[in-house]
Amino acid sequence: MTKLTLGSHPYIVGFEQLERLLERSAKAGNEGYPPFNIEQTSQSSYRITLAVAGFGERDLSITVEDRQLVIRGRQHDDGEDRVFLHRGIAARQFQRSFVLADGVEVGEATMENGLLHVDLTRAEPETVVQTIQIRKG
Repeated sequence: MTKLTLGSHPYIVGFEQLERLLERSAKAGNEGYPPFNIEQTSQSSYRITLAVAGFGERDLSITVEDRQLVIRGRQHDDGEDRVFLHRGIAARQFQRSFVLADGVEVGEATMENGLLHVDLTRAEPETVVQTIQIRKG
């Protein structure tokens, strides 16, 4: 039995990139930390919210790399001479990746009450009708 993939379907042409995109998102290596929400805030906008309690703005970086939104966090331990009797708050680094569709742009990022909000907008594609002339061969 032949495995039917998106790129091998006879009526879908040119979607090999979408198939690679799906594979890449599956391999993004995201674990469960930090937890996040994705909400649709309008017909053409979204908001990703990450729970980043304990991280400051200087501990976080947000980049777009090859249509992939990458959010990294790394806490700087300011007090190496501190003595903890109990350390239950993890100071671990993280990386969260989100694959963006064509036309989705990253807007602003804000921090509020230990939550990092990243706003995204999607440009509405214009409808294009193209007539192809048939020439005699």
